[in-house]
Amino acid sequence: MTTRVERQTVDLSKYPDLVVIYLGMRVNRIYGIKTLFGFGPKISSSVQAQPDGLLRHENFMFSLFPMHVGMRQYWRDLDSLMKWTRSDPHRQWWQQFLKDSGGTGFWHETYLRRGGMEAIYDDIVPRIGFMSFAPVLRARGPMFGAAARADRGRSTDAVVSEAELYGDSGDQDAA
Repeated sequence: MTTRVERQTVDLSKYPDLVVIYLGMRVNRIYGIKTLFGFGPKISSSVQAQPDGLLRHENFMFSLFPMHVGMRQYWRDLDSLMKWTRSDPHRQWWQQFLKDSGGTGFWHETYLRRGGMEAIYDDIVPRIGFMSFAPVLRARGPMFGAAARADRGRSTDAVVSEAELYGDSGDQDAA
C-alpha cells in the first residue's frame, strides 16, 4: 500500500532578518560530563525567560559517545541575538567557559537569512561542520567576534575581549 506524501513549506516573508544558530557542546574529558549536565538547567531557565527575539529553541543529541549535545535556535534578527549574548546569564557563562572549559568543547554555526554565515569552535576535535571542509583560522583580529565573522560590519564588543582571553595585544602571529 502506498502512502501519499503531504508536502508543506513555510512563508518566511514576515522574518526577513531571521537568524538560525546551531550550538553544540562535546565532552572531551570524563569530568566534562558534569559540566555538560550543569548547563542543562541553566539553558532551560534562560529559554523559559523568553528573551526578546528568540522565536524557537530545540534540543537534540549528536552522539552518546563521545557525548555531544546540541541546540538549534531561531532569532528574529542578529541584533536580538547579539543583545542577548551580551547580557546575563549568557555573558557570565561565556566568560566562565573561556577561563575553563570544564572538560568540554563548544561550537556554534550561525546562518543569516539576508546572507552571511559564521562559526566558532572552541576545543572541538575532530573537525566538524564548516571546519571539516573550509580552512581553519585562529579566532584573532577580525575573526575574533561573531558579527565580524558574519561580515556584518558591526562594532559590537565581544563578551570577552581578545586581550582578556589571550592576555596579549592581539598579535595574530603569536603561538
